Amino acid sequence: MSKVVVVGAGIVGLATAARLAARGDDVVVVDKEDGVAAHQTGRNSGVVHSGLYYSPGSLKAQLGVAGSRSMVAFAREHGVAVDVCGKLVVATSEEEVLRLRALHERGTANGIDGLRLLAPEQAREIEPHVACAAALFVPATGIVDYRGVCDVLARQVRESGGEVRFGVRARAARDLPDGVELTVEDGEPLRADALVACAGLYADRFARASGVDPQARIVPFRGEYFELAPGAAGLVRGLVYPVPDPRFPFLGVHLTRMVHGGTHAGPNAVLALAREGYRWRDVVPADVLDALTWPGLWRLAQGNVGTGAREVVRSASRRVFARSLARLVPEITAADLVPAPAGVRAQALGRDGRLVDDFLVVTGPRQVHVVNAPSPAATASLEIARHLERQVDAALARA
Repeated sequence: MSKVVVVGAGIVGLATAARLAARGDDVVVVDKEDGVAAHQTGRNSGVVHSGLYYSPGSLKAQLGVAGSRSMVAFAREHGVAVDVCGKLVVATSEEEVLRLRALHERGTANGIDGLRLLAPEQAREIEPHVACAAALFVPATGIVDYRGVCDVLARQVRESGGEVRFGVRARAARDLPDGVELTVEDGEPLRADALVACAGLYADRFARASGVDPQARIVPFRGEYFELAPGAAGLVRGLVYPVPDPRFPFLGVHLTRMVHGGTHAGPNAVLALAREGYRWRDVVPADVLDALTWPGLWRLAQGNVGTGAREVVRSASRRVFARSLARLVPEITAADLVPAPAGVRAQALGRDGRLVDDFLVVTGPRQVHVVNAPSPAATASLEIARHLERQVDAALARA
């Protein structure tokens, strides 16, 4: 039996902790917030992704496809709200139809069952209010209560003899000859045999402070949401997505029925002015400086000036946001949109200006750091936990 400390009580940290505790490890989870899923996990759209978008052979593809199945099975087993409702990916131009066909091929290569290319009239049988030139139906996509999943995982950690401590801010870790020591704010250091860091928005900073090269810088992108007003909720039955632009890493604004009711619209993607910058007025100068002094951000901006400007305009104008949605469902207007809480995506960015596309895990002698785990990390969290378990065992074997 090993003692392992896990930093972060988001879904990846808790899934890993629960897995390690279940096999008999002495596990302690620490998080600076006062409850589970305070940031990325608790502020996403609740979608169980199928693994459609990701490069065949990548960790995202392998763990995402497997995770879509294991997450649904876990939720059903533990009474967490889940619904495998399927989604439509909607092409609105001939150029998008070509990309939609390529997406169909990629999904097939990733082993996703039941994909169907649809003509407009077939798409309207599923979503009567969509407008499209063609659509792809993805039956494996679902919606789930990720906070509910995290509550179950935290309970499993405790039932296996582990601890979940809130209000504990991790500062840094250092390797010792016989273990690892985690320093925390206003508390005694924690000693363990190994450490797993799932620090989300602060993953790169925590890795550097712990003597591990994160290989990238986290750049926070805020995703802003609206909810469809009750009178417009009937315009969407399930999930309606645009065909993603391959030049940009985000999926574009889409429509998502939530598992506990209501329909979310969004998110867009704008540079946040704080790592926890959920509003434009949330500004942390040190976070802004951190982003602006990273050469990769300027290289990214040079190639995406137009896209970035459109996202800012869409952030500032509900009417423009509504027009983006109306490409998918023409009856949606600005009057149908009610503001909803935003999220911030922790996106790793290389020095060369390339967004880190896959999950990224870096290790030290007794440390395992999850540096990049954006979508579909929540979907794949149970599978990521298996992957991190192997990383922990490898780190301990090297020590």
